[in-house]
Amino acid sequence: MRRLRVWAAGAVVALAAALPAAAASTVEDLARTLKLPEIATILHDEGLDYARSIETDLLGGSGGALWQAQVEDLYDPARIEAGLQAAMAATMSPEEIDAAIAFFGTDRGQAILDHENAARRAMSDPAVEDAARARVEELSAEEDAHLAQVQEFVEANDLLERNVAGALSSNYQFLRGFADGGGSTMSDGDIVSDVWVQEPEVRADTESWLLAFLVMAYAPLPPGDLQAYTEFSQSPAGRALNAALFAGFETLYRDISYALGLMAGQGMQGSDL
Repeated sequence: MRRLRVWAAGAVVALAAALPAAAASTVEDLARTLKLPEIATILHDEGLDYARSIETDLLGGSGGALWQAQVEDLYDPARIEAGLQAAMAATMSPEEIDAAIAFFGTDRGQAILDHENAARRAMSDPAVEDAARARVEELSAEEDAHLAQVQEFVEANDLLERNVAGALSSNYQFLRGFADGGGSTMSDGDIVSDVWVQEPEVRADTESWLLAFLVMAYAPLPPGDLQAYTEFSQSPAGRALNAALFAGFETLYRDISYALGLMAGQGMQGSDL
């Protein structure tokens, strides 16, 4: 089963001192700085594509108008942004919020976000994704310095482990919903076993996709920017934002994956969707 991809970036620098004490920022300010509305729209588009593949593969394209309406609701950009904002509000201190804005509000920070979003959209094209993965294999054979920097960034942000965990969780929730909807007779133990069998394949695919995406995203950065970004991501504020975003994605995709599985299971039973 195709998995929902968790957003790969989210590191910041502890530069709270760069803002005056009276200029305390809000989570809404941080969301605008991080371009969360644009990210939410990208994830909406990816989600609709993912749901179409489920409808085609499991329901023969017979989901109908109600399926489409339910999917649109699940991937509503406003819902996605609200979920991420809630996670940041629940776990980040005012100082960490200020620190994030201080970095991502700079020209360099905004350029990083623009390149990430552009690469994310480009990777939605299977031909582009295949070419990007192939390019990583070429760079690996050449022991390329840019690829090494990207790998350092992935490690600093624990992106591989977090994304693998998110993918396995999404797969588990989908299969649980599918069973609850009558699409299978798998027990919870069966589902857990099935998901863990997928772990090596999920890990390999996740690493390949992450490196392809980030190599593409960060290739246009001026020399030194990626190294600076990596160092910033290891600050307390950087770690706090990264953890908050992944927590937000975990909650969102847990609920979305279960709902999609439930809808697909009910559809397999001929229920009105």
